[in-house]
Amino acid sequence: MKLNYVTKDIKLTDDLKQMAESKLHKLDKYFHDEQQARVVFKKEKDKARVEVTIILDKGVVLRAEESNEEIKTAIDKVEDALARQIRKHKTKLQKRFTESNSIRFEAVEENNDKEIPTGAIVKTKEFGIKPMDKEEAIMQMELIDHDFFVFLDSKTNNVNVVYKRKDGNYGLLVPGFEK
Repeated sequence: MKLNYVTKDIKLTDDLKQMAESKLHKLDKYFHDEQQARVVFKKEKDKARVEVTIILDKGVVLRAEESNEEIKTAIDKVEDALARQIRKHKTKLQKRFTESNSIRFEAVEENNDKEIPTGAIVKTKEFGIKPMDKEEAIMQMELIDHDFFVFLDSKTNNVNVVYKRKDGNYGLLVPGFEK
């Protein structure tokens, strides 16, 4: 797996890279060599935050984010979380990637956690969407006290979603086309 590093308020030292590589390369047994992973190191107040994003074929995303006073502990937790995600979604991923062989499932041990629930859509809600900019969408979301808001972007005429992030900021989901 090839690791691409991004840092914010942390200096990327050789020790830090080696620490991340030794932990995250344990996941290599699940992927082909050309698999890309994005590793983000951030310093937030008195904690270090580590985010790892792995984008598989056909838009499947594995992502884990952990913070801790010790960056080594955060890296350990991220590696554990990614391994859990792979085990949890083994069956789902197996069906999707049978033809492309982009993930090697013989290395994935069986998921011994409780059975994964299969949910059903229990409610459908229709609502009108009107053209607005993202600032107005954020205001509307705050007014109705929701964590997300669907709106029609007045500039692009695309349906977008704004959402509230754990860090108190906002995110924007913009539709794209698969390549």
